[in-house]
Amino acid sequence: MRSQYSETQKHPLIKNKKRLNQEQVGILETNFCFNNKLDPDRKHQLALELGVPPRQVSIWYQNKRAREKNQSLETDHRALQQRLENVLAENTSLRGEVERLRGELCKIQELFNGFNSSVSSSCDEVGSSKHELEREYYAALIGGAGGQFVAFGGL
Repeated sequence: MRSQYSETQKHPLIKNKKRLNQEQVGILETNFCFNNKLDPDRKHQLALELGVPPRQVSIWYQNKRAREKNQSLETDHRALQQRLENVLAENTSLRGEVERLRGELCKIQELFNGFNSSVSSSCDEVGSSKHELEREYYAALIGGAGGQFVAFGGL
């Protein structure tokens, strides 16, 4: 069943609300840039200047603050999303580096274990200290990794 009342009759407090024109919006935008909150005197002054009810000015300011907040949240979200993507890419890169280093460590351990077994048999024959040979081997490994710590016989 259709209502016989018009919109203004259903809500008697709503009068023919007019949309703001571009000039009025420009004035409100300019005022908003200086202060995004309205004091009652400024609200009435703007309402008179624009020829609209003070409530419409209040609501425009309220809506403008809400739009700005949403835009700010969207900008923050995009920035955080970009940071997350960067961190995830760095994480992937670091995981690859860890795997590469683990592989190198395994190779060195295998070499060391092979050297250890050959040293223990040669130590018995030569009579030198197994510990001394391990130190020299370790120094040779470090020296081979960039030549920074070459120190045979004196670790």
